[in-house]
Amino acid sequence: MEASQLAKRYGKVYVLRIGHRPERDKRITTHVGLVARAFGANGFVLGDICDQHVIDSLKGVLDRWGGKLEIICGVDSKKYCKEWKRSGGEIIHLTMYGIHVDDVIDEIRRSPKPKLIIVGAEKVPPFFYEIADYNVAIGNQPHSEVSALAIFLDRLYEGKELHVYFENAKLRIIPSRKGKRVECLK
Repeated sequence: MEASQLAKRYGKVYVLRIGHRPERDKRITTHVGLVARAFGANGFVLGDICDQHVIDSLKGVLDRWGGKLEIICGVDSKKYCKEWKRSGGEIIHLTMYGIHVDDVIDEIRRSPKPKLIIVGAEKVPPFFYEIADYNVAIGNQPHSEVSALAIFLDRLYEGKELHVYFENAKLRIIPSRKGKRVECLK
């Protein structure tokens, strides 16, 4: 299945990273973007700041490994959320304080509305808890925002994202029991 087919089946999904601290969060924020791409999101938004290191890393992966991921940076996160809702979308905020994913994932999946998934870095302001249609917890213990996003997207897409291939890839991994096998496509 092509990555673009996920969007046709499950609708538009964007990931908004808030609270990014360039001196501290480059690697984690880059990994949030990588998970967004690999697990089927249509877009990645780095709110309130534009960290060129993160953007360049994501664009490099897209260039080599293919796929389509709209990358946006520097937008006002609160305004972006308000506009998302005004245009008919819904907001899912991933937080350990939310309702367990298993209790709401079917309802979220059934909704035809475009989905904006908020992933925080530092302490998340109350605004994001209040504007969210769903505050969703993968578990109610401290954990990585990268793992929370991966698990949420996997549940949303019912595991189908793990079997997609990406258009315009220059490289493709050939699964192997031992060693590393990478095929150059272009």
